[in-house]
Amino acid sequence: MELIDLNEKARFAEQFAPQILKMTQGYKIPLICMEPGQEIPPHPSGTGIFYIVSGSAVMTVEDKEIDVKAGSMIFIEKGESRGIRAVEKLVAFAVHLTA
Repeated sequence: MELIDLNEKARFAEQFAPQILKMTQGYKIPLICMEPGQEIPPHPSGTGIFYIVSGSAVMTVEDKEIDVKAGSMIFIEKGESRGIRAVEKLVAFAVHLTA
């Protein structure tokens, strides 16, 4: 078992870069901390589960924009294009299944 305190791990920077909380051959868990306006452009990837911890954002999934906020969980299938743009200061995490 491993306990991760997201509040302790959250880091914001002028240039966004995800912080990898844990990674194995089967999955990767990035912590996404963004200032308003920062974004990850849409891109295809494996199956992903995103959970918005705080703030709000617009997720783009297969060219469709979806407003998300604290408490939202989004499931994205393997190969579907996805991106995210922070509207408010955002803390989220994802589980990317790689196996």
